[in-house]
Amino acid sequence: MRKAFAAIIATTLVMVAPSAGLAAPNLPTKPIEQKYYADGTWAVSQTVTAANCDSKGSVCDIYYPTNLGAGGFQHPVIVWANGSGTSPIAPATYAFVLRHFASWGFVVIATRDGTTGEGQTVIDSANYMKARNLDSGSVFYNKLDTTKIGSIGHSQGATGAINGMLKSTGIFRTAIAIEIAQQAFCSSTTNCLQTATLTGATSGSIFYIAGSSDGLISPDTQWLGSQLNSNTAYYNATPAALNKVKAILKGPNHNDVQGTPNCPSGLGFCSNGAHGYLGYPTAWMMWQLQGAADGQQAFKASGGEIFTETANWQSVLSNVP
Repeated sequence: MRKAFAAIIATTLVMVAPSAGLAAPNLPTKPIEQKYYADGTWAVSQTVTAANCDSKGSVCDIYYPTNLGAGGFQHPVIVWANGSGTSPIAPATYAFVLRHFASWGFVVIATRDGTTGEGQTVIDSANYMKARNLDSGSVFYNKLDTTKIGSIGHSQGATGAINGMLKSTGIFRTAIAIEIAQQAFCSSTTNCLQTATLTGATSGSIFYIAGSSDGLISPDTQWLGSQLNSNTAYYNATPAALNKVKAILKGPNHNDVQGTPNCPSGLGFCSNGAHGYLGYPTAWMMWQLQGAADGQQAFKASGGEIFTETANWQSVLSNVP
């Protein structure tokens, strides 16, 4: 019953026409976010794996710098986890954002699995790339830094990105959760992140992001009951020993990350487009996986740029030193 109710509400939310009051596209106004909002210097290619890349038999789409390994560079890896209901066309649904990350030197692998919440196919995808790095017949042979892998996911995939990090015994250094669903929208406890699971985390880091118009599926604070977790509840449950940030983007709804980056004319599945999901998420991964000092500066609990970018961001929490 809860699953059916969730599906009805989610469908209703997707089909609502964009509000005229939410027309601002979240263009960045501060230097660090502006830097990483722009495309990186790497040209990007895309391929689909010839064989299955995960334990559910899915193939994966891979977005990668065309000139792999130029100058001896070893590319960190990002694993993408899809939201519910996006398969079989996912991850094409997120292609704009995935290409953006690849332009900054990351190799991005995205399984076509549409039920990623348990995190296993996220782990499988990471292991697939680790194997390609050791395969002399692969274009990725010796081109990857498989000690630097991060995960990013949307909706159910946000749960999968974090579950993959927590279950992988050190494969992932970090996770970004975009519009993580409160537990009222979970079909089972296995594909939903439990706050009790978070409290036991001993390694990694997490950046929680949601749109202010996504208060139903991914609310900032609790709106019903005590176990229907919100972004703030997830943030608070994440141990202080882990670097963690939570920020709410003004305007977007549950599906804006699928923009290109604007919302297609006449469609109601998004309101602002993907503009706000480019700059700071890229800055986070550049800090966590490529050591970019300005990336860390963006999120510092004292004086971090994201706290001052009040045109587009609100309700920011951070423990970044």
